Order: sequence, then structure tokens, then C-alpha cells
Amino acid sequence: MPNISQRGQAMPASPIRKLVPFAEIAEQNGHKVYYLNIGQPDIPSPLAAMDVLRHHEIKILAYSHSAGFLSYRKKLVDYYAKHAIHITPQEMIVTTGGSEALAIAMGAILDPGDEIIIPEPYYANYLGFATGSGAVVVPVVSSIESGFQLPSMLEIEALITPKTKALLLCNPGNPTGKLYSKKELLQVRKIALKHDIFIIADEVYREFTYDRHKHTSVMSLEGMEEHAVLIDSVSKRYSMCGARIGLLASKNIHFMASAMRFAQARLSPPTFEQIAAETALDTPDSYFKEVNVEYTKRRDYLIARLNDMDGVFCPKPAGAFYCMAQLPVENSDHFCQWMLESFDHEGNTVMMAPAGGFYTDSSMGAQQVRLAYVLDVEDLTIAMDALEVGLKVYPYRTS
Repeated sequence: MPNISQRGQAMPASPIRKLVPFAEIAEQNGHKVYYLNIGQPDIPSPLAAMDVLRHHEIKILAYSHSAGFLSYRKKLVDYYAKHAIHITPQEMIVTTGGSEALAIAMGAILDPGDEIIIPEPYYANYLGFATGSGAVVVPVVSSIESGFQLPSMLEIEALITPKTKALLLCNPGNPTGKLYSKKELLQVRKIALKHDIFIIADEVYREFTYDRHKHTSVMSLEGMEEHAVLIDSVSKRYSMCGARIGLLASKNIHFMASAMRFAQARLSPPTFEQIAAETALDTPDSYFKEVNVEYTKRRDYLIARLNDMDGVFCPKPAGAFYCMAQLPVENSDHFCQWMLESFDHEGNTVMMAPAGGFYTDSSMGAQQVRLAYVLDVEDLTIAMDALEVGLKVYPYRTS
């Protein structure tokens, strides 16, 4: 039998999706599963974006430019300017989701054996993309007790070696909901300039900030023109996860030239979805205000319920729509599977993402789970009732 590659064998499984078979069995057994494992918003997509797909007059479904439609990129200039990000259409490449933007960025920056520093816990697919590039993730650990604050400059600098090519930040964070302050980002800028490395900024949750906190983009920081790489997506912003339209941007012309070669190799991003994304840019600000009010209500309810449970600790996130919770269990993988396979409360159960997959060393997340508050408060109430009872009767509870 022929062998698959070492990189193929090393590719990590998704902690977000790996329990899907158990959820399917639970539903086949008549249980209602409340899905808090995945960041799929239940907010309706903008009506105009959906209508343009229903009423198009396209006769030939042709390729777009490898960088994406120029009309879309021109329209994005105004969108980003509202967020203090000043880039031109030539400094953007439209991608097939934020995932492809990340894969291209890593391909353009990292050679096999190179290192990329990422504060952990981090979005699990970062490890997958780095592994696919043959690169090494060097984690800098942030703690749940601190609310996942960025470690000090000295701690990060201690990890830098001649093989370090980039530092990757997700802001606001997935899986933590952590919103990095401008002070923290200025610390990152110092590191980038001092050590001449890239900062890859995943900012797909830019609109989701709470309690009057404001998002600061790495792209808006003075002096970062040669070092900042922006990752973006319409998936969460407009509740258009299935559209698979992302963006890669940088003012570094050498990086963008390399990224374009990767983009040309995959030909072009999808046509219909670009049309929908371009139309979605006309979404009024009131849409985001209403969405943020709703997510704030969900967050406040979920965090309060979690912290009221015996033995549970969950810091209050300031952005995105995720939280990380410490549970009184020995192994969150086992507990999450048990909740689906062996437990229900009045016919209901909960699917969560075990946190081990968000750490380079999975044992560090052995007692943690990520929850996405993408359901309304009524559904969250049922889900939290089930979780609270589940924790009480779980046979391997630690306290």
C-alpha cells in the first residue's frame, strides 16, 4: 500500500467538528442537540445579498480576476477606511474564505522548518495550515485566569529564533473572545519592527466588540506597512459562512506578489459569492448595532450561567461570540462525547468543542471547552440547564 506524506499524517483533526458523528447518533435516538461547538451564526444574512443571487442575469459563469472582482475591491476601500485601514484595490486579494487567505499567507511567508509564534489557545486550523506548509507553531501561552491577556514582550521575544518568520494574532479572538487593546498591539508592533518579522492579523470578528470596547487593526498602526498582513472574511460579519469569501491584504509588495502567484494557481475565487459579498457592503450600520445588542444579551446570559455552576470558571469575553470555560472534569474530550452519547436532560443535550485542539499541547485544554453563543437566549437556557445537570451527574467529575 502506498504511503501518505508525513505532513498528511501530522494534519490535526478539527476539535470543532470531530464529535459530529456522536451528535448525529444522539439526534437519531430522538434527542435535541444544541450546537454550541461551531461559530455558525443564526442571524439572517443581509436580504440584499440574498436577493442579488435570486435575481441575477448572468449568462456565463466565468472566472473572475485571480485577485477577485475589481469592483468589489474598489468598494472594499471605503469599508476599510471606516475602520482606519487605508489600502488600495491592488493591495487586496479576494480569497475563498478566510481559510484560503491564511493558507496563502503562510505559503508566502513560511518555508518548511520555519517557525510561527501564536498566542494559545488559538483557532485550531492555524495549526493545520502551518502543518500543511511544513512550518512549526511555537505557542506563547495565555491563561484563562488572566482572561487570555497577551503575554509580555519579554515572554514573546524569548521564543524568537533565526527561524521565526511571523507572529499570528486573532483579534477579537477565536476561541477566547479576547479583544486585544491598542497597548497590547503596540507591543506586538515593537516586536515586529525589532525582529523584522511579519504580523498576520486575523480580524474576521472586527464588528463583534462589546461594552463600548473598540477594535484596533494591526493594519492601522504606524510603521507596519512592510510587516502587517490582514486576514478577513464575510462569514461572520454578514452571517454568510457558506459564501466562502475572504480577503488577504498587505502593503508589502513583495509579499503580495508572492501571494498572487498562489492565487493564480487556484485560478479565482467563486463568482456568485463575490457578487453577494459586494452587495453585502451596502448593509446599513443599524444591522451591526442590532446584531451586537443581541450577542451582548446572549454573552451576558451564558457567562452568568456558566459561572453560577459549581466548579466552572469562564472569563467574560469582550469580542467575537465565543468563550472558553474551565470545567470540573478530567478530560473535556470524554465529557463532550459523554454528553452526546450517554446523557440527556428532558430529551436535550449540548455539543461543545473540547479545548485540547486549541492548544499545541492538548493536555493544556483537558479541562476546558469552547462554547459559541450563536443561539438565542431561549435556546441557551435549555442548553445551560442540560449542561448544569450533566456536570452534576457526570461520573468523572473532579470536584
